[in-house]
Amino acid sequence: MKIIISGGGTGGHLYPALAIANALKEKGIKDILFVGAKGKIEMEKVPKAGYPIEGLWISGFHRQRMWRNISFPFKLISSLWKARSIIEKFEPDVVVGVGGYASGPLLKMAQRKSIPTLIQEQNSYPGITNKLLAKGARKICVAYQNMNKYFDENKIVFTGNPVRKDLADLEHLRGEAINYFGLDRNKKTLLIFGGSLGARSINKAVFHNYDLIKDQNEIQVLWQCGKIYYDEYKDSKMSNLSHVKILPFIDRMDLAYAVANAIVCRAGALTISEVCLTAKPVVLVPSPNVAEDHQTQNAMALINNNAAWLVKDKDANEQMIKKAFELIKDEKTQKSLSEAIFKMARPNAREDIANEILNLLK
Repeated sequence: MKIIISGGGTGGHLYPALAIANALKEKGIKDILFVGAKGKIEMEKVPKAGYPIEGLWISGFHRQRMWRNISFPFKLISSLWKARSIIEKFEPDVVVGVGGYASGPLLKMAQRKSIPTLIQEQNSYPGITNKLLAKGARKICVAYQNMNKYFDENKIVFTGNPVRKDLADLEHLRGEAINYFGLDRNKKTLLIFGGSLGARSINKAVFHNYDLIKDQNEIQVLWQCGKIYYDEYKDSKMSNLSHVKILPFIDRMDLAYAVANAIVCRAGALTISEVCLTAKPVVLVPSPNVAEDHQTQNAMALINNNAAWLVKDKDANEQMIKKAFELIKDEKTQKSLSEAIFKMARPNAREDIANEILNLLK
């Protein structure tokens, strides 16, 4: 049995794809091929995870800067030809799309050849690629309720987003986490991150609140500012505060979640799924710079269930740190948010999606 998993471009698409591949591998599927976009994160991370990958010359369609789309038709034609060649050579039994522009050509050619396809939609508002591919897909695995507004309800399976297995039980890791990050075991910890690359507005909000953070030294801050922003902050006045740890990247997110009493982060689909599983109280700051503003819609799914707090990106400077400190001092609200957010977790998502793929093989 052979399976192709296609998509990527960002960690939000890639890491669920790897979680699905690992679940399939555990179920005995050995021939798994990834197809991604040349030059993107998947071309480095997938081989490191032990899977082969083919790259397509493809990029997204720029809605704001139309002049950047001059090469798009040529990239699309090239990718469709390459996708057909990959399919004819590998002969997959099922093709899985996890969203992102790289999955478009591959799934389109698979559908033309009547190969069963499955789509995994991570967001509460589907991306344009998955919308276009949905008509020809056999199954659509979703992470939010009421997705029949966008997809044929007969194809929808509510699975949740697949995340790593190591996030399910973190309590025993707190001691290791304190030593790993060099933290004070007697202080509460606020974890702040904006995705693997960082988030400019979140970083600015942290720095803007230097005086407040300095005065609240009974709370330690673990701040992943992102690789591209690290040089800007590593020698700043914030770095002189002993209760603030500034990191370019956190490679042990399981330990970061384990030590956190509260979290400030974006509202990407993968991040929300991880926070739900860890049952941590969270202040969400959705990015306004994503297609269809889907991060805000992801966040509202939690807000409407009293499972998180929301700060708009434009209000981050004034509200983000104040709200986070308010939350970390309010144990009653922390408990309420933790209980509500854990009810939205789908700990078996990776296995459920793998089973849906195996059902298509049958």
